[in-house]
Parts: sequence; structure tokens; C-alpha cells
Amino acid sequence: MNFLFVHQNFPGQFRHVAAALAGMDRHRVFAIGESANLKNRPQLHPGITVVGYQPKQAGSPGTHHYLREFEGAVRRGQEVARAAIRLKEKGFRPDVVVCHPAWGESLFLMDVFPDARHVSYFEYYYHPIGGDVGFDPDFPSTFDDRCRVRVKNTTQLLALEAADAGISPTIWQKRRYPEEFRRKIRVIHEGIDTSEVCPDSDAVLDIGDQHMKKGDRVITYVARNLEPYRGFHMLMRALPDIQEQCPDAQIVIVGGDEVSYGKKPPEGRTYRSLYVEEMKSLVDWSRVHFTGRLPYIHYLNVLRISTVHIYLTYPFVLSWSMLEAMAAGCLVVGSSTSPVQEVIRHGENGLLVDFFRREQLAATVGDALNNPALYEEIRRNARKTAVQHYDLKTRCLPEMLRYLTS
Repeated sequence: MNFLFVHQNFPGQFRHVAAALAGMDRHRVFAIGESANLKNRPQLHPGITVVGYQPKQAGSPGTHHYLREFEGAVRRGQEVARAAIRLKEKGFRPDVVVCHPAWGESLFLMDVFPDARHVSYFEYYYHPIGGDVGFDPDFPSTFDDRCRVRVKNTTQLLALEAADAGISPTIWQKRRYPEEFRRKIRVIHEGIDTSEVCPDSDAVLDIGDQHMKKGDRVITYVARNLEPYRGFHMLMRALPDIQEQCPDAQIVIVGGDEVSYGKKPPEGRTYRSLYVEEMKSLVDWSRVHFTGRLPYIHYLNVLRISTVHIYLTYPFVLSWSMLEAMAAGCLVVGSSTSPVQEVIRHGENGLLVDFFRREQLAATVGDALNNPALYEEIRRNARKTAVQHYDLKTRCLPEMLRYLTS
């Protein structure tokens, strides 16, 4: 079979399945991605032919602000269609096209390859209420925001109509989509390689002059970027109470200073600088370590030496990092928001706290840090959950391959 994967940041969520298909003699795999994102990226697999495209400018200033993002999506969709047509002219005919539709790349692929089976990755459908929009009182939504969010779903609605099938990584994310389209969507997570992401009693982590190892009192927090969507401001505001509960603990905070989701901070500022300034002398900063983004092996060691791992999120896309933390045997203290509650059962395979109650977060972290032996079974159950339900090799990848090749 011939497969075409399309993702502006290829491989994105398709890393494992694209490589697996390319490793089978009976399949040919092509991919299309944005040229700037592909530049200097290591080759995923020698059997994958990757084609780049250059997106045109996004919506113009004269376009209604609800429509600027959609105009950009249409322009992007046109460039992807042109790249697909060039592949077609060279004789490539995909049997299956797999695309993440959020940025508009899938808009015209059905017209280029009408005989293919089109599978879209449906990650998140926006709602004016009940999700990330308006969830946080620090960032209240306006009526204009709610109207804009309705229009934001335009590319996905077109993809839902055009797709033959779809994939969502979690049940909650699937249920975000309109009920009349859910029959098209299968829940299949991309998977966590739990043979690689696993506990290691010999793991160590060196940050500055701090040498940390398993058994030390270490509190960890991880996000791609340090921003409110992942509860970074709640963590920062809880630090004084956490340090009062755990005066000798080291706190390791992993993540970049960009913005992946939501509103950007004021020009020239980062959310880290804003909340460090807000907390000022209330925190003993000598025991708080901002690492920035880390190489994957160092990130895994952060999880492996963790005594308590904090994961907070708006009702939004569930992070791989939470499942990786569970696979590494972390004691996860997570926010009692819908995507987390789908995986974590309080007191069984993790602990849940109210996203906004920083005193509850501090008390829970303090008890877990001060009584680690009481939580060993929860750690074991966390890993068991990751292995049973989200393991890449035994569950997720085989299911994904069956779904795409059937």
C-alpha cells in the first residue's frame, strides 16, 4: 500500500506509525511538511520520502479578525495541494492519506487524491464554553472570543465532512467533536514506549551544583512551554506553601519560555519572568531550578528521580508528558480537569487536586513528599496504567497499523 502523511511539523503525532509502515517491504511512505520545520531535522526513516512546502502569508490585516486564521489555512491548504499534485505527476498514488487538519493542510487533498482513503487526526475541537476558553479567571473570555472560537473550527468541520475516518488520542478529545461526526472517529493514542520510559533506580540528574538521585526529595514539573494552559501560574503561586511544607525539597521545572497555547504575555516578557517577579521574595529561589528544554534522556532522568510530579492543565489536549511520567513510575499530582480524570483515578494511580486551589496542591505535595512509602502502590499502579492502556509496542501501534491498513 501507498501512504501519504501530512503534518506541518512532520512527523508530529505520526512518528511511530510512519516509521513502522516504512519498515515494511510491502508499503511505500511519503510525507509532506512545512519546509522551515523540516530543515535540519534528522531523517525519521530512510524509507520515507519527505517533501516540503512553503506556506504563504496568513490572513491580511484587511480580513475580518475571525477569518484571518482561516484565510491562512486556505493558503496553506493550497500549497499542500500543489505539493501533492507534484507527487501525483511523478506517479505517486496514495491508498491512504493521513493528515492533521488543524492548520488547513487537508482542505484540498480529497480533490487531489479522490480515490484514496482519507484519515484525519482530530486532536481538539474548540467550544465557547466547557473547555479551555473561559476556564481560567486570570484570562477571562469575552463574547468576541466565544464568537471567534466558533469560526476557529471551520477547517476541522470541513475535514470532518471530507474524511473517511478519523483518529483521536483520548475519549474526552473525541467527545469534543460534534456528535453527528463521532462515528467516524476511532480513539487510538499515539503510544508511549514504556520499555524506554521506565523507572531506573540508578538515574541521576545534575543541575548546576546540585546532584540529584532517586530517593532525594525532588518535586518535578514538566511542560513544553511554561504557560498558564499547563497551570504554570498555579504552580508558581503555590511555591511558597510547597516550600513551607517541604523546606528541604529541590524543585525542578522543565520547559521553554515560548507560548504553545493561549494568549501571549506582554511584549518582551515571558510567563516565567512575570510569575517570578510576582512571587519575588516569597520563594527561596536557590531551591528552584529552571532547566529550559532538555534532551530526551535528561528529561527522562527528571521523571525517574522525581519524588512527586506535578501535572496541571486546562481542559485541553492531554500532554504526552503526563503519561510518560506515569510510565516512569512517578507519583503524579494532577489537576482534576477532564483530560486528566480520564486517566488518573484519585488514590489509585495518582492524586488529583483542584486546578485553582494552590493550598490543596501544596498540602497534597507535602504529604506525598513527607510520606513516600505510603504512595508506593500508587506509583506501581501508575506505571501499570501506562503499560496496559498506552504502551506503544503492544497496544497503540498495532491498533493504529490495523486501522490504517484495513
